[in-house]
Amino acid sequence: MPGVAGAVQVKMRKKADLPSKLCQTCGLPFNWRKKWEKVWDEVKYCSQRCRSNSKSQG
Repeated sequence: MPGVAGAVQVKMRKKADLPSKLCQTCGLPFNWRKKWEKVWDEVKYCSQRCRSNSKSQG
């Protein structure tokens, strides 16, 4: 309903438009996820498995 007071409009993005990074452990690209929205600059690994492997490798 257009014109409703307090309505929040969310701009939808295509998956291809989302930012991506390379995993520091496996080197594969991974895309932005909603759960990383506030900490995207700190995200280094594509998965928990890669995160644990990086710590065990030294």
